[in-house]
Amino acid sequence: FALVKGENHLELLPDLDLEDEERSRSEHNLVNIQKTHERMQTENKISPYYRTKLRGLYTTAKADAEAECNILRKALDKIAEIKSLLEERRIAAKIAGLYNDSEPPRKTMRRGVLMTLLQQSAMTLPLWIGKPGDKPPPLCGAIPASGDYVARPGDKVAARVKAVDGDEQWILAEVVSYSHATNKYEVDDIDEEGKERHTLSRRRVIPLPQWKANPETDPEALFQKEQLVLALYPQTTCFYRALIHAPPQRPQDDYSVLFEDTSYADGYSPPLNVAQRYVVACKEPKKK
Repeated sequence: FALVKGENHLELLPDLDLEDEERSRSEHNLVNIQKTHERMQTENKISPYYRTKLRGLYTTAKADAEAECNILRKALDKIAEIKSLLEERRIAAKIAGLYNDSEPPRKTMRRGVLMTLLQQSAMTLPLWIGKPGDKPPPLCGAIPASGDYVARPGDKVAARVKAVDGDEQWILAEVVSYSHATNKYEVDDIDEEGKERHTLSRRRVIPLPQWKANPETDPEALFQKEQLVLALYPQTTCFYRALIHAPPQRPQDDYSVLFEDTSYADGYSPPLNVAQRYVVACKEPKKK
């Protein structure tokens, strides 16, 4: 909630108050269930009275849990809406300020500040929490975007561009626009705001995940051990080929990856941690 600033965050307060009330009621009922089980163990029997009482308590607990879940989902939807509004404002300010011919371009962000922002973006990436039976959607964890998906302005992507020396590399970039007429994106290097833009075909752009996958409920939505990926090298804004060393075990965990590195005898670096936000499928064949 600390990331949500401005008057919009006040809209969350009623939902959060309701959630506190619902949780308090639920906890009270769970305590009653525990006490009832303790009395049953003391008497060493399950009487019709206790059976009926427990059935009622469990029915109430289930209803309480569903009500609390619905309140939390509404609050999460509202947070997502507020974040989207803030992002729209940021993009509008960027266009008005950075690319106004009457004003000088904004200074490039200091690298330390940029690295902190990228880390915060990874930490605050929402966790996909589906309802029973729901499958993780595209752009959740390792699940790619649908074939007709078009990234929106402000979305972060992995973009394949030509470097100064003529070689090609995958960089972290921000979408500026997309032309349906040419099927090409305009993107800005995240590390070079205010500098030259890149115009790229769709095959040179990979949208980043919009949700983290929960390893405990949706392990199929994660890259698996020894799978080839593109991962953002720590403290840089470039993606490099890597093998998954170990997928996350808990929702807050990162991937452990082995980057391709010829300076090591086996051709791979020691394991390094990379957040789900910055790991995408590698479109290039594995080197032999």
